[in-house]
Amino acid sequence: MPDVSLIRGLLLPELSFVRSHSIFPARTVVVEVNKDAREEFCPKCATRSVSGYDRRRVRVKDAQLRGYQVRLIVSKRRLWCKPCRKPFTEPVPGIRKGARHTERYGRALLRACELYSDLKQVRRDFRCSAGFLYSALYRHLELERRKHLYPWPDVIGLDEHFFRRNKQFRTRDFVSMVVDFRGKRLMEVVDGRTIAKLESALAYIPGRENVRLVALDMSDVYKGFAKRFFPNARLVADKFHVLRLLNPALTRRRKDITGDRRSLSIRRLLLRNGFALDFWQRLELHRWLDRYPELRELYQAKEALHRFYRTRGTGRATRAFRKLIDNPTDPLEGPIFQVCAEHALMRRLTRNSAILAIPRLHSLCALEPIYHPTAILWSSAVLHTIGDKPCSS
Repeated sequence: MPDVSLIRGLLLPELSFVRSHSIFPARTVVVEVNKDAREEFCPKCATRSVSGYDRRRVRVKDAQLRGYQVRLIVSKRRLWCKPCRKPFTEPVPGIRKGARHTERYGRALLRACELYSDLKQVRRDFRCSAGFLYSALYRHLELERRKHLYPWPDVIGLDEHFFRRNKQFRTRDFVSMVVDFRGKRLMEVVDGRTIAKLESALAYIPGRENVRLVALDMSDVYKGFAKRFFPNARLVADKFHVLRLLNPALTRRRKDITGDRRSLSIRRLLLRNGFALDFWQRLELHRWLDRYPELRELYQAKEALHRFYRTRGTGRATRAFRKLIDNPTDPLEGPIFQVCAEHALMRRLTRNSAILAIPRLHSLCALEPIYHPTAILWSSAVLHTIGDKPCSS
């Protein structure tokens, strides 16, 4: 058992030692203390009070001392506030209101969580419940996360991610992930993908007016949220979702020809990036497409999108884009290719920080087209431009 003089020296401020005893089988030291009689002030009206009401004894966990568990039995006064006509309990420095443990006990617990490899061992050594352990740990992690939190950056990404399977309702649960493109780090994860959940979970981050570009998929939920939550932001279609625009049309046309044969090897070759195919796969695919001109045109449009995304530099991408949609002799100058090509340059914005706006996007997305000579942007309400004056294509 620790010495009495050592216990006296390690007591919290404003506590006076009364007596102590130990429970040897449990290696526990019980210390009875009194709160020093001082004037106190009402926590509501800040009125000085010296009128006693009654006394309360509170049992509190304290940090371990030489391998012994320490339990404090604190005798506190309850004082009467005349203006409020209510009693209040005097506070003890180092113990939060309503808590049954000291602050240094919580710090020791969190330190053990960092050093131990198993939280079950932490729970056994500190003799606390699993609920208390996890609540204290998560509260500490939230405070540490907010220390490293900074206002909204100018370029962010917003997308969904599969989280778990809901066995009760036989559905899949998703989370929404917010990414800082400039800092290349994950900013926040929100449970769910509704506008209400996103707004309530992200409202604490300051500086939403700083966001200039939001890269996201083409779902109505994320478009509506970004439009309402980031008033100065411009919405950019994600590359992955743009490249998938022609996949449903390719699949439907292929099913009309071959039926729904999932074992057909040509099915996977049609949807893969042609640049990643080897010589024999490409030869087999082109021989098969020669028999179906309409399907070949769809496939060539898809490959044109992939080639466009491999273009490096804003200037080269802009010239390649204009050449594809403005060349009257180009065999791919069909409405399907033009719409998909117009969507393809959206991704160039997040990589090159430039904006274009082009015609016929409103026919697919119900958007108003506005022109600018250098890049493309898609917004849920209007196509914005960088320059002050729009120009003709």
